[in-house]
Amino acid sequence: MKNITVLATGGTIAGVSHFPTDTVSYQPAVVSIEEILNEIGSIQSIATITSEQITQVDSADMSHDIWLQLANRINTLLNQPTVDGVVVTHGTDTLEETAYFLNLVIKSEKPVVLVGAMRPATAISPDGPMNLYNAILLATSSSAKGKGVLVALNDTINSSRDVTKTNTALQDTFKAPELGYLGYIVDSHPHFYRMPTRKHTYMAEFDITGITKLPQVDIIYGHVNDSGTLAHAAVAAGARGLVYAGLGNGNMSQQMKNVLSDIQRKGIVVVRGTRVGNGVVTRNGALDDDQNNFVVADTLSPQKARILLMLSLMKTSNPAEIQNMFWTY
Repeated sequence: MKNITVLATGGTIAGVSHFPTDTVSYQPAVVSIEEILNEIGSIQSIATITSEQITQVDSADMSHDIWLQLANRINTLLNQPTVDGVVVTHGTDTLEETAYFLNLVIKSEKPVVLVGAMRPATAISPDGPMNLYNAILLATSSSAKGKGVLVALNDTINSSRDVTKTNTALQDTFKAPELGYLGYIVDSHPHFYRMPTRKHTYMAEFDITGITKLPQVDIIYGHVNDSGTLAHAAVAAGARGLVYAGLGNGNMSQQMKNVLSDIQRKGIVVVRGTRVGNGVVTRNGALDDDQNNFVVADTLSPQKARILLMLSLMKTSNPAEIQNMFWTY
């Protein structure tokens, strides 16, 4: 059998509520990973499992420090010939961000699967145990090798680059609305129907070895009558890059274009994203990006564009070079 290590970070999958029917008002990050695994019958029949409690937090409290700790631990584990894959349990609120960060910094083609739950462990019918069972099953599969960091919930397989949480409460919340699932887990078998095409994991150029702090990048949400106050405040607070979640195709008012152009001329990298849920932010579409030296986010959500920009800034502050990274990842 394959050897799988489960790294736990807390979240709803480890949550506890006062009543078994309460799936909203509960305390996350309470139950240990050992307890969760012990509740899943026959799990030892699919893999030899070891587990570690990396942290125990609500994923709203996920941090760069935990990201670096987690990524370094995964890289260490996957460098061992006795470890065939890693599963990470995580709260759903920021799961997609952690998954994409790992997708860019893990240096192995071995499977890494993130998993969570929308119902706490004490619910009448918690989704966590089945999700975790499927995630471990996926991590043992040779078909998951080389596909980057995956997200497995509700019998689906998603690419960490494309997946997002689409509903505040429903169990089928994790989707890639337009680009689609990578596949499904049916009757204990992973079935892949498409491949990730962007570079990831062992193909990526980002190295966090010895890194203790990531560059500060903030997201500015576009809206009517935006004066640019928050953008100026972010720069004053030390931001080296800004992601503007713009209107439509990353559009912005003349006022915001003046503000962000001025910020860019000071050496702060500006990425045009969109507050729209899907679609490509095209270069030189809504604005003349060549003239303003803006970078466009392509199909990345603002929160994922922020992650790629942070890692890009570890290598360069040249907008043209960073734009190439956005086309690549």
